[in-house]
Amino acid sequence: MKVVVSIGGSVLVPEPGADRVAEHAAVIEDLVEDGCRVGAVVGGGGVAREYIGAARDLGANEIELDQLGIDVTRLNARLLIAALGEDAVTAPAEDYDEAGESLRRGDVSVMGGVAPAQTTDAVGAALAEYIDADLLVYATSVPGVYSDDPNESDDATKYEELSASDLVDAIAGLEMNAGASAPVDLLAAKIIERSGMRTIVLDGTDPDRIARAVRHGDHEGTDVIPDGVGEEPTYWAGDEDDLEE
Repeated sequence: MKVVVSIGGSVLVPEPGADRVAEHAAVIEDLVEDGCRVGAVVGGGGVAREYIGAARDLGANEIELDQLGIDVTRLNARLLIAALGEDAVTAPAEDYDEAGESLRRGDVSVMGGVAPAQTTDAVGAALAEYIDADLLVYATSVPGVYSDDPNESDDATKYEELSASDLVDAIAGLEMNAGASAPVDLLAAKIIERSGMRTIVLDGTDPDRIARAVRHGDHEGTDVIPDGVGEEPTYWAGDEDDLEE
């Protein structure tokens, strides 16, 4: 099973420290032991936003701000690589060819940002499409995809399940509202739609939730199910009884 896990920077490194990074690395290592090939994409989170805000005040243009954000994602990626040790590449992959090659060698591939004007949400979707992954998991700081920004509206409801085209519509609607936040950006949603990639959006602040989602499809987030496939995939890493034996 090939899986790409996109981990938000605020999920992996909510504050400077090693504990959360080590917990996520342990989950990835366990999935590899289960027989998964894992590509991880790491976001910039609050640290990136702080640097970008300071640079904007200093007069940096948008491309320079994007480059600064990419640098921070790659620093966060290096933290994850340090925690993975010999199971991972020695440096963040800077393009999809490099990431794909490391996965073919049997290494855990780790990426941050790739190009200006592209979030790590889109990088995760593009990597999953590039390697023809079985599953894409977005580990965010919210429990799934909502009809509205749950931080702004008490009427926001979480979607348990969406088609890929419905995901595009839902995210587009969120992005049209000033100040709204979405767990997956619009470009990522469109890549998911065109690739037919099965996707799970979940709260990844507890790394064990990622493990359960990949192993058994067990989660409380949002399932994005490609058109034309059955609701129940057949490629989970293993069912619970098998893994307990």
